[in-house]
Amino acid sequence: MIISFISRKGGTGKTTNITHLATTLASQKKRVLLIETDTNYTLTTLRKMELFKKKVTEKDAPFQILGSTDESIINELKKYKKEKKYDYILVDSAGKTTDEAIRKLCLESDLVIVPTSLSQNDLLVAYQTIQDLKPAQEINKKLKIAILPNRIHNRTNPKTVENVLSSLKATIIPTFVVTKNKMAEFSTLNPIEEYEEIAKNIVSLLNK
Repeated sequence: MIISFISRKGGTGKTTNITHLATTLASQKKRVLLIETDTNYTLTTLRKMELFKKKVTEKDAPFQILGSTDESIINELKKYKKEKKYDYILVDSAGKTTDEAIRKLCLESDLVIVPTSLSQNDLLVAYQTIQDLKPAQEINKKLKIAILPNRIHNRTNPKTVENVLSSLKATIIPTFVVTKNKMAEFSTLNPIEEYEEIAKNIVSLLNK
């Protein structure tokens, strides 16, 4: 299964959440590959730093991280799908993905996650991102698009979150990511218990 995290701008929580998802799935003995297309390669660099600090090698890591680009990711995904080595391939797309790259990535994805906070700016970005993705569903009938409520105050009423996000006209993941230090910080090696329910709800969308 291919799960892509897509947003029209950086800073919406794509990288943080995709890393939490990857570590959680890997801790459940799933075969996971994480690919980042942002050429800053944040996750690749973080992985190297973590391995160095722990004095371990890549073979000790719970899953593999590869760098790619918007232009080459599609052919790579097709290759990995044929090999059937992974249960989940997670794609952390670049912050400012082009229309063409978004469309191509959606055609190969089973699920696209659009993370957003409840701020007006993020909501506008999420709305535009979803509008960009909708045409791909006409071609890729199996494609699911879901909103991941991110950086939500833990005292926020779930109904409030649902009401605010309902205008985006996409599936809303019922468990939101709260504003907590543990959620904001992420490791490519260690899962956090708080993300298990969110990961469960994300994966359940693939079976509907």
